[in-house]
Amino acid sequence: MSLFNIFNVAGSGMSAQSIRLNTTASNIANADSVSSSVDKTYRARHPIFEAEMAKASYQQQSSPSVKVKGIVESDAPLLKEYSPNHPMADGDGFIYKPNVNVMEEMANMISASRSYQMNVQVAEAAKSMLQQTLRIGK
Repeated sequence: MSLFNIFNVAGSGMSAQSIRLNTTASNIANADSVSSSVDKTYRARHPIFEAEMAKASYQQQSSPSVKVKGIVESDAPLLKEYSPNHPMADGDGFIYKPNVNVMEEMANMISASRSYQMNVQVAEAAKSMLQQTLRIGK
């Protein structure tokens, strides 16, 4: 793997963590939303990552990267609350809240933020090594 491929790996990692940060922020933003039916209630979303290790062979001269394979909705049960006076209550007096655990989402946000920062540091280190390599030739 050449030093230039490190930028591809770090860039794909930053892109993946950016998507993770966005989905986590969306989950936190919708954590307190309320709905009158199960079908219309927000469900927590999480990205699924796929590492592309098959492309890492030296013959192909390509670097492994991280791809977001998809974003899936959580299958955790929704929160059903009896609140007959709420304007969004259904005919039985229930409201439905998302299956978002704010504490887990905050931990995910911290983890994604740190992973993003580590990829930035890898790219900066590779840039510094390339600059030092160029200085050797002077």
